Amino acid sequence: MISRIDLRGETLPEGSALRDLLPRAEFDVEAALEKVRPICEDVRHHGAAAVIDYGEKFDGVRVPGLRVPAGAITRALDELDPAVRAALEESIRRARLVHREQRRTTHTTQVVPGGTVTEKWIPVERVGLYVPGGRSVYPSSVVMNVVPAQEAGVEGVAIASPPQKEFGGLPHPTILAACALLGVDEVYAAGGAQAIAMFAYGTGSTADEPGCAPVNLVTGPGNIYVAAAKRLLKGRIGIDAEAGPTEIAILADSTADPVHVAADLISQAEHDPMAASVLVTDSDELAAATEAELKTQVAASKHVDDRIAPALAGRQSAIVLVRDLADGLKVVDAYGAEHLEIQTADAAAVADRVRNAGAIFVGPWAPVSLGDYCAGSNHVLPTGGCACHSSGLSVQSFLRGVHIVDYTRDALADVAHHVVTLAEAEDLPAHGAAVKARFGWKVPQSK
Repeated sequence: MISRIDLRGETLPEGSALRDLLPRAEFDVEAALEKVRPICEDVRHHGAAAVIDYGEKFDGVRVPGLRVPAGAITRALDELDPAVRAALEESIRRARLVHREQRRTTHTTQVVPGGTVTEKWIPVERVGLYVPGGRSVYPSSVVMNVVPAQEAGVEGVAIASPPQKEFGGLPHPTILAACALLGVDEVYAAGGAQAIAMFAYGTGSTADEPGCAPVNLVTGPGNIYVAAAKRLLKGRIGIDAEAGPTEIAILADSTADPVHVAADLISQAEHDPMAASVLVTDSDELAAATEAELKTQVAASKHVDDRIAPALAGRQSAIVLVRDLADGLKVVDAYGAEHLEIQTADAAAVADRVRNAGAIFVGPWAPVSLGDYCAGSNHVLPTGGCACHSSGLSVQSFLRGVHIVDYTRDALADVAHHVVTLAEAEDLPAHGAAVKARFGWKVPQSK
């Protein structure tokens, strides 16, 4: 059901050599580029008509218009199961608590008397937030994308989610209900690469409906074609990341409960057949007990044949055996998991030693599922090892730091000779001349 990788026999290699020994899904965004390039070009030149055509081709339903009517959004909330509504409201409340604390404030530094640099944080003007459809429904992704954008102060928020044939071409009603709870009324029935291109290029307006205006930034997870479209259009739009298949890594020792470990591995495997579930442990006993639990729990699970079983059996999933927790930490840092659970003795201290992870879940009572919905943290996280250089979605993702430089004549005069010297050292004399011109071509010497 799940393979083993035994790294106990020799000294662990460093860097990429260690990464190459670890399980990872094949995710060839470069190959997908050639498939999404004509789609994006078609949307660029033909706007909404092209997006609608591709929705019919890929999602099996032709929508009369891309913009979801306001009445459909209101109706989705009115008809939402009260228990689901309460859960979403609590998820939103907790996410706001955490993300509100992330907002940076303007700060001014006096470099010298009369010379200041102010760093001002300005939200992007308009964002496009992508919410996947496909195998599952993700109203939680609406929460995780919208809340940090709103807390950052973004004025224009648009959401795209694939049209669903069973709901008359609208996105799933639970997604629409989540939009309503968050006060987002600009929602488009568009999925895949064509939705990312719609955000990048806009669609233009018609007599029947206003079009989607281009955005500055696109965030949110999606399939390989969404990731490829993000890569292709990066530069025209900002992007959060090229999201790959979801991952969980669990660093555990003999104190871990194999029932919990197996359940958590399965919880990620049910996303997708390419999902990665990795256990790193120094305990043969835990490894064996977890394998036994996987057999029992998988047999009692939903989505076994199409998701869980192929995900656990795939090359991206494994139980990795290490000599001790020190080696285990090296392995999980090399892996750089999207989600990393620490189920060891003194878990908080072990977690504090981790360098590379999208989010870290400490101890037996903080499973990844909590972070997916109601921890208050964000579940849009770096995948594919990108946690070694990238962060998850946050308020900072929607802010731009702008430096405001304010110097008086005397403050410039005091440093002018250094500016001219450095300009001439770089063979950029016009840079120095721009300073000299302010002093009649004579740069005063420092006092």
